[in-house]
Amino acid sequence: MSKILVTGGTVFVSKFVAEYFVEKQYEVYVLNRNSRPQVNGVHLIEGDRHDPDLDLKKYDFDIVLDITSYNGQDITDLVSKIGKVKTYIFVSSSAVYPENLAQPFMENAELGPNKFWGKYGTDKIDAEKTLLDMQPDAYILRPPYLYGPGNNVYREAFVFDCADQDRKFYLPRNGEMKLQFFHVRDLCKIMEKIIKESPDEHIYNVGNRDSVSIKEWVDLCYKCAGKTASYVNVFDDIEQRMYFSFYDYEYALDVEKQSKILPDTISLEEGLKECYEWYKGHEDEVRKKPMIEYIDSNLK
Repeated sequence: MSKILVTGGTVFVSKFVAEYFVEKQYEVYVLNRNSRPQVNGVHLIEGDRHDPDLDLKKYDFDIVLDITSYNGQDITDLVSKIGKVKTYIFVSSSAVYPENLAQPFMENAELGPNKFWGKYGTDKIDAEKTLLDMQPDAYILRPPYLYGPGNNVYREAFVFDCADQDRKFYLPRNGEMKLQFFHVRDLCKIMEKIIKESPDEHIYNVGNRDSVSIKEWVDLCYKCAGKTASYVNVFDDIEQRMYFSFYDYEYALDVEKQSKILPDTISLEEGLKECYEWYKGHEDEVRKKPMIEYIDSNLK
């Protein structure tokens, strides 16, 4: 049985990853501060990667699934405590690509600052570089917007709230801006493929092949709640994130490399249904933002 370390393990992506690999009969360890409930079946290492006294080499991990590194120091403080492992997979971000590059973004494109993502993106670039310097055969995954059960970011949950309250939806302009998603279970599947197959490529854009418009996405979210959306178009010069879940920024990732090892991904409709079912029992786990209050005070 392969021994896996998952960084985090208690919130959304890292929690889902831990659950997935426990179900797949791996020996799963999680590294976190033990401030939230743990996934059943994991072995907890209570601690902080930045603690100089933390000893991880004694566990002799085969695989590291690093979900929670956000900068080069995070990488340095983990890799130096683990040593060489057979497979190291780091979840980076599409935020590493400058917004002014030709699209769809390809893995070999030049990385650089993105005005929408700011320091988050440049820190992820630093993390990638540091990792490849320390462990050149590591794998790097660059997803677009991740979604799925357990998502604690107020994205699809915001639309579900609007649907459940029978609200008109305030749509940025004509709702034509495209969004690209990737289900967290598909993220786990490509990790598992990499673990089992050790592909030659080491950097992957990951995501659904097809993007959807904002309006298509909202329609699907309302459908999950058994409702049909009606719209108010917002053409005013208002910061979009005040009343909508995403930046006014359209981008697309080229996922041809991913498709060679994971040709099929979960349909957005199926994935959103799963999200809605989860949300109905876990509303208190989502970090809600006052977008509905903003709409009622400023747009109605």
